[in-house]
Amino acid sequence: MPVYLWKGRTASGETQTGELTASSTEEVYRMLREKKIIPLSVRPKPKEISFKFLKRKGVGGRDLAVFTRQFATMINAGLPLIKCLQIQAEQVTKPGFKSVLQHVISDVEGGTTLADAMRKHKDVFSELYVNMVAAGEQGGALDVILERLATYLEKSAEIVRKIRGAMIYPAMIVLVSIGAVGIILLFV
Repeated sequence: MPVYLWKGRTASGETQTGELTASSTEEVYRMLREKKIIPLSVRPKPKEISFKFLKRKGVGGRDLAVFTRQFATMINAGLPLIKCLQIQAEQVTKPGFKSVLQHVISDVEGGTTLADAMRKHKDVFSELYVNMVAAGEQGGALDVILERLATYLEKSAEIVRKIRGAMIYPAMIVLVSIGAVGIILLFV
């Protein structure tokens, strides 16, 4: 059913706004009158436009490194695997990553290995990450493997940050050069 945005006035003269889900505008008017609100305007809620191709898939390198470091610490402390994943899912702020972790938890609870559960989410966990986790599970040294993986991801994120920082100056020089050439071509 469509969602409608409404604006109305209460019996005391106070202006209120809100959203209602109804099959038609007439039904929204009826619902508002039942709530003792005098409708001033009712209109369909505009569709939200999202550019999925602009949204970054997966999780940033720094976020994954932090997740891996915390996960390794919890496993090393002797917490059960499911409990570690649940704690991580509660702490993660990105909704996409949280949903991925919820899927991983449900798969692991269903009897799948951690590596196989992570393998289903290739946009978050790389092939290297999944294979390292699989090796850690099979070798019984998941905490050690996760520590090494966290160190690798932290160093990798740091290198990416340094490269981006180093590219700012050349990019600015190129932009200024293009602007200068454009001004010269226009006025000379």
